[in-house]
Amino acid sequence: MISKEFFNALEVLAAERGVEKEVIIKDMEEALSVAFRKTFGEAKSARIELDFNKKSLQAYSYVTVVADEDEDPDKEFDWDKEIRLSEAQEIKKSYKIGDVIEKKENLKDFGRVAAIAIKQVMNQKTRERARSAAVEEIAARQDQIITARITRTDGDIAHLEIPGSSLEGVLNSRNSIPGQNFRVGDFVKVYIPKLSEDNKGEVYVTRTSPNFIRALFDLEVPEIANGEVQVKSIAREAGYRTKIAVHSEIANIDPIGACVGARGSRINNILNEIGGEKIDIIPWSEDAFEFIAAAISPSPVIRVELNEVDHVARVIVPNDKLSLAIGKSGMNVRLAAKLTGWKIDVKSEERAAEEDAAFVEEYTFGGGSDEQQ
Repeated sequence: MISKEFFNALEVLAAERGVEKEVIIKDMEEALSVAFRKTFGEAKSARIELDFNKKSLQAYSYVTVVADEDEDPDKEFDWDKEIRLSEAQEIKKSYKIGDVIEKKENLKDFGRVAAIAIKQVMNQKTRERARSAAVEEIAARQDQIITARITRTDGDIAHLEIPGSSLEGVLNSRNSIPGQNFRVGDFVKVYIPKLSEDNKGEVYVTRTSPNFIRALFDLEVPEIANGEVQVKSIAREAGYRTKIAVHSEIANIDPIGACVGARGSRINNILNEIGGEKIDIIPWSEDAFEFIAAAISPSPVIRVELNEVDHVARVIVPNDKLSLAIGKSGMNVRLAAKLTGWKIDVKSEERAAEEDAAFVEEYTFGGGSDEQQ
């Protein structure tokens, strides 16, 4: 049914594809099990055994011993998987109900079906292994920036060629910086997030994630790459503004200066990559008053008041800087809140004074003092 040349060919195939012979055997046994069921019935339970040393192939089917019809008249029998007790005991007297009998099958005329099944399974396994290898390779580059070439576009979706991988990168509108457009043939930096378990041969990349900014700083600022400067937190609204808090434990290193670079060389490279998006580099501090005040940049801050119970900060700014502190559509204060982890309520100096006066008045004349109670 299967010649010795078949086994020789499998050995050559294993060598050509860089696959262990044992893996090829396992694939072949799976393929031949499929072929066996197609030939002898889908309901059959079978085991295929390839022996490279003996250059032989055997198929074994299994049946379970069940009671005869007269002992269980209401039972429906499945003769592909079951055998009557009386028939089983003709084979071997010691068989009893529930025993599983292994039977060697005659594989005459099995060759053609087996050959087709082998081809189908081998092609499938080859594709699966190639994809698994590609996924493993790209998984090693998660949380990193790569430079990929745009091979085609489909509406607002760009398809990318990822260097060194057979997987295709996909950059959709949700992950693209607003206002930036690319053409086929352009090279573009993208961030590879954590891969999903089923990416179907595609890798969804992004330029809008805060981690894209983090990775850009890692590329441009050696002090961040080597750990001398730490990125403590990032808040971002892609295409508009990013706030990044940095810190260094080394006394003679200025973390903000390191990020900016000589004559702004480092930060300018990052800004050129993200277009018109602004970046505020904030000095991180474990002192919440200092950190929140810095996070409201570019607005100056008069003072910060903390309600630690509700984790709310009231930030008082000069009257003429209120709109700057809040930002367009509330973006500046929203990003500052994300960066610091505090809910931030920005007030002008005048408005804060009015609220404080109203509070004092209510407390004094509204029954809040001990004398009034």
